[in-house]
Amino acid sequence: MSTNKMNRRAVLRGTMGAGFVSVGIPFLDCYLNGNGTALAATGAQLPVVFGTWFQDLGFNPGRWMPKTTGFGYENNVELVPLDPFKKKTILMSGFQYFLDGKPLETHTTGVEIVTTGAIAQQADALATHDSLIADVIGTRSRFRSLEVSLSGGSRSRSKRAASASNPAEGSPVNLYTRIFGPDFKDPNAAEFTPDPVVLARKSVLSYVTEERKKVMGDIGAADRNRLDQYFTSIREIEHQLTLELQKPDPLPQCRVPGAVEETKPSSLVTAASANNKIFAPLLAHAVACGQTRVLNVGVGSQGLRKEGSSQTWHGWTHEEAIDEKLGYQPEVTYFITESTKMLADFLGALDTYQEGAGTVLDRMAVMWMTDHGYARTHTMDNVPVIIFGSAGGRLKTGQHLSLVGDPATRVGLTLQQVFGVQVSEWGQQSNKTSKTITEILA
Repeated sequence: MSTNKMNRRAVLRGTMGAGFVSVGIPFLDCYLNGNGTALAATGAQLPVVFGTWFQDLGFNPGRWMPKTTGFGYENNVELVPLDPFKKKTILMSGFQYFLDGKPLETHTTGVEIVTTGAIAQQADALATHDSLIADVIGTRSRFRSLEVSLSGGSRSRSKRAASASNPAEGSPVNLYTRIFGPDFKDPNAAEFTPDPVVLARKSVLSYVTEERKKVMGDIGAADRNRLDQYFTSIREIEHQLTLELQKPDPLPQCRVPGAVEETKPSSLVTAASANNKIFAPLLAHAVACGQTRVLNVGVGSQGLRKEGSSQTWHGWTHEEAIDEKLGYQPEVTYFITESTKMLADFLGALDTYQEGAGTVLDRMAVMWMTDHGYARTHTMDNVPVIIFGSAGGRLKTGQHLSLVGDPATRVGLTLQQVFGVQVSEWGQQSNKTSKTITEILA
């Protein structure tokens, strides 16, 4: 049988006694292009992936922003741990969160603006930008998105329209089981047999969908709206079950990781760092194995503390005096340094997972966000936003842009467009923008 005429669904057929048998063929090199990043038969590239990293409490003024703009900039002291990824970074400074006369809800208003484009009072039904992107690129993956919390909580910054936040996973073992447990289907397995339990679930949900029409005709408008939200979630579950009944496309770089050890949820910064070192490779494997195309990581910054201390990072921002010799708050700076090291560890896990000529990070765009320009005084100007990875070559990395006074929503708009969301403007009132950041587009 000549392999140059084979496709990935080829089988070997023969006879055994009076019956016929077929044997599936494992994934072979001949199915790939030269560098292993696309299927030779179709030329389809590995899919792009979006990620977010949310760190409350930001950086210290004067210690993070580079002295020069453009390509070839040098990281300031608080971003030095990210030097290994400088060529894969887009650092943007000077952004503004606009209040439009609304009261500032500290550590919340900025979050709402950068993730939904509007202030909470105006946007309680708005989805965050990662969910809007997931609705485009995440419909063919097993998980529309995956959320994790380094400090062990269940809160995330990700939210679908008219719903509560997508819950975050704080346990590495639970995340491993969820992704690579009994329901995981190896995309490179020679044979694929649909799970009969999934078939039964799909059948039941199909019946519920038919019954929906009868119920909707017998209730009032308010109840119809509630049920419509409920049935929307049912349809999403049904869609995910449909995917589980289909053989996944092969991903030759997929490697299932070994089992992980459980860690105890803790507000200690050392525990969050340890969790991150387990979560990061798990998420890299999840991307490489096609389980998701959207990741959201929350540091849990505000509640982090040192061993033997009850004072939190958030508490220190308010109560610690600025050291006259240093010019900044040393305890706060300790947490900033540790959080930046965690980010470097996360990016390192993505960037060391090889996929042909590139890495998992190369086909991602990971957006770093924060709540204030300066946490000590709750400023809403000179807010940094950082992107890591080129989204499969769609972004020009290795540069620092100064966009003083521009709404931070320009980043969310630009990334939505990069990932295929059909949107020409995004945000509300002064945070509304139609200005794509063309300087970063490849």
